Amino acid sequence: MITIAGAGLAGLATAYELLQRGARVTLYERGTGPGAASVARYAGGMLAPWCEGESAEAEVVSLGARAADWWETITPVSRRGSLVVAPPRDHAELSRFARRTEAHRVLDGAAIADLEPALAGRFSSGLFFQSEAHLDPRRALQDLSAAITAMGGEIRYDTQAPAEVDLNCTGMAAALPGLRPVRGEMAILHCAEVDISRTLRLLHPRIPLYLVPRGDQHFMIGATMVESHSTRAPTLRSVNELLSAAFALHPAFGEASVVELGAGLRPAFGDNLPRLIEHDGRLHLNGLYRHGFLLAPAMAQRAARRLMPQPEPQPELQPQPENGASA
Repeated sequence: MITIAGAGLAGLATAYELLQRGARVTLYERGTGPGAASVARYAGGMLAPWCEGESAEAEVVSLGARAADWWETITPVSRRGSLVVAPPRDHAELSRFARRTEAHRVLDGAAIADLEPALAGRFSSGLFFQSEAHLDPRRALQDLSAAITAMGGEIRYDTQAPAEVDLNCTGMAAALPGLRPVRGEMAILHCAEVDISRTLRLLHPRIPLYLVPRGDQHFMIGATMVESHSTRAPTLRSVNELLSAAFALHPAFGEASVVELGAGLRPAFGDNLPRLIEHDGRLHLNGLYRHGFLLAPAMAQRAARRLMPQPEPQPELQPQPENGASA
């Protein structure tokens, strides 16, 4: 039996990988249901390794390249790519983004309008990352939890983990050296006047914005905010900046209904890369931060190999000569 503290994104993904390998798994989760206490519920759900390469380590791109394939076996994945745009005055930012990334093609205004008619006439150039995808984080957490249960795994909700577990995936509660909180704030909007089908990134001068469709003309907008230990609700200033950036993307968002505002503290190490480490005699998977859904599959596979090593292949035995004669 392998025991895991925390049934958030890291714990669930690792449990799934372990069950695939034939292990028996029990997760202990303080929340009352799938994803209820996980900061991953505030994530964008972007499976966008090449876009992330603009500011992330090369390892993020390589580890995240197959994430969409992994998630597609568990939950719906939209493979419509990512579109990066900028206001005309910030064209230099778009050029910089292009230089720091790969696997994209440059679009003019007409090509942008062909991809997203709602943006016709609004942007004269952009970058299209055709191979990228996105998912709904809350649906993904629920579907992953259901898959684990269907495979025979046990998730004990509203339950404190025992002192000794095989893997700790409790985020900021783990209090690991070098782990810090990064506050993320988001809003979910309903805008009947706008129909956008893929992830958009707006290179806004004050707050780079991402917008992810959630279906039925609902959109999640978000951005990474300042490092903070505060768990208070989003501030008026940050909400105003988010909504102003959305308005810059399309003025119809000025009439959108605000369905939800949320904030969460996401665990990160200094280099913003997740880590599988031992601390105080216990194995930890932590630090998924902004790359959570993108890197969870690769990190879960790494953790599963550590917890359940596969036997090394044995060299093939050579036939022995009869009667003790030399070969």
